[in-house]
Amino acid sequence: MRMYDIIEKKRDGKALTKDEIEFFVNGYTDGSIPDYQVSALLMAIYLQDMNQEERAILTTAMVESGDKIDLSAIDGIKVDKHSTGGVGDTTTLILAPLVASVDVPVAKMSGRGLGHTGGTIDKLEAVPGFHVEISNDEFIDLVNKNKVAVIGQSGNLTPADKKIYSLRDVTATVSSIPLIASSIMSKKIAAGADAIVLDVKTGAGAFMKNETDAKELAHAMVSIGNKVGRNTMAVISDMSQPLGRAIGNALEIKEAIDTLQGNGPDDLTELCLTLGSQMVVLAQKAKTIEDARAMLEENLRNGKALAHFKLFLASQGGDATVVDHPEQLPQAKYQIELIAKKSGTVAEIVANEIGAAAMMLGAGRATKESIIDLAVGIVLHKKVGDPVQEGEALLTIHSNSEDVQDVMDKLYANINISTETVTPPTLIYNVVTE
Repeated sequence: MRMYDIIEKKRDGKALTKDEIEFFVNGYTDGSIPDYQVSALLMAIYLQDMNQEERAILTTAMVESGDKIDLSAIDGIKVDKHSTGGVGDTTTLILAPLVASVDVPVAKMSGRGLGHTGGTIDKLEAVPGFHVEISNDEFIDLVNKNKVAVIGQSGNLTPADKKIYSLRDVTATVSSIPLIASSIMSKKIAAGADAIVLDVKTGAGAFMKNETDAKELAHAMVSIGNKVGRNTMAVISDMSQPLGRAIGNALEIKEAIDTLQGNGPDDLTELCLTLGSQMVVLAQKAKTIEDARAMLEENLRNGKALAHFKLFLASQGGDATVVDHPEQLPQAKYQIELIAKKSGTVAEIVANEIGAAAMMLGAGRATKESIIDLAVGIVLHKKVGDPVQEGEALLTIHSNSEDVQDVMDKLYANINISTETVTPPTLIYNVVTE
């Protein structure tokens, strides 16, 4: 078998066989196939697409290229949740204890984030003492005991995906549906979950800027998951403006606590209940979405979800008293209000640019070496569709530097106030099950 023939075949729009896809993935992983040939194949895939069968084979080949996490020692159906990213996306911090509180095992493997704020692990490390450096045995024991634990990404998971992604990044082939879908799903499948709920974002703060592309990606990932034996579904949700109100690590922990107390922002609460209901059904703890939602809403009301968050934090060394005393979380020196320059209705809050402003404060990483300031960030007081009076605070900047003029300039440039009536954006666009 020759890589030349595989490139030529895909260039001409023909479907690749299982043997051909495995030959290319294994050869690139072990170094026997050079970058320039894989670059050519990636561009051919970008231009000619892949059918559902090819996508599933590519995903499986990337899973098989490295280690796989065995979660079989955990009782019950393990359901994982993955978001395609965004600004102020605090859902994992809320969903993990909430879903665990209704007896669904949540064995979460998370990473550190490049971008607007840290990843889930960075956010959790705003809680004094919390750590994810636990052994696999301890991880499994904690999930069996408490139904929830979070561990850092370790081992040699999907090395083929890491190499291919690095090449996509420099060959203008990142935005290819089959390549995005197989990249995401290979990591989820290697992480060992039995079922997967996907939160596919669309809008200015998302990778997929419009609903049509988000829907195509959702269908691609759901198809792959179901083809390789993982019960998979997707929710398409809005990311035209930040989710919730908090953008920043400790600030998002505080917002997660508020939400688990039943006092969270409406959009964040609704998305968590939507995703969580799907997780509960996939775990076979409820027969219908309505029943699952009722179980979750009850545990938000009766305090069980909040108690589970405390248990989760304490079990991994965290100081659970921050739940009752969030002032113990890292605090920024300065809180600076961004004042509305005119009256009207908030018409636009450009999610990715607001995220970039939070990153300028130090809330996220520009490079892997960047050090995150866990205390800083932004808390929105107004969302799209809200009325605002001149002189009223649009948001509060939490900063450890008094000079935030450049951040304020960016925020003003990306929050638009209109004299017209503005309808808030749709939060949930679609649910994809096949």
